[in-house]
Amino acid sequence: MGVAVDYTKVLDFGLVKSSNDEDSAGRDLTSPDVTTGTPAYMAPEIAVGDRPVDHRADLYALGCVAFWMLTGPDVFEGATPIAVLTQHVRDDPPLPSSLSETTIPAELDQVVLDCLAKEPAERPASALDLLARLNALPVEPWGTEMARDWWQLHLPERMTLGWECAPVEQSTSEEARSIRPET
Repeated sequence: MGVAVDYTKVLDFGLVKSSNDEDSAGRDLTSPDVTTGTPAYMAPEIAVGDRPVDHRADLYALGCVAFWMLTGPDVFEGATPIAVLTQHVRDDPPLPSSLSETTIPAELDQVVLDCLAKEPAERPASALDLLARLNALPVEPWGTEMARDWWQLHLPERMTLGWECAPVEQSTSEEARSIRPET
């Protein structure tokens, strides 16, 4: 995958806490009353620290990633990390389609905005809920040419040499487009 422009990396495992394992008490990787994480992807409830945090904070972060993937910039940008966190707490995010040079269906705009809801109860209830909504979207499959054009426009310095030698196989079938969890 080193020569492909689109691939996934999952980071920040050090921020994980167990919320239901009594044996892990006192061994959390993060401390109470300390906010850690990347401000650009931090849910309001983490930034404020005024209520319990659950899985819906991850859906908020995923909404931030989706926003970036669709538009190029982060949802909120500021001169300092505190300025960015303040925006996550107080400001409404813009529609991704208002910042994109490509067409974004209104349904996809809404899914991203729902993930970015300030109140956790207003976000998708679960990752499976979000998955079902994404699978139902009327979107064109993302291919190698679209990926190359996006990276060339937004982050040309990250384009790797030789990417054109490693075409990504693409299927337009519904089964290939759908993301399904393994059972």
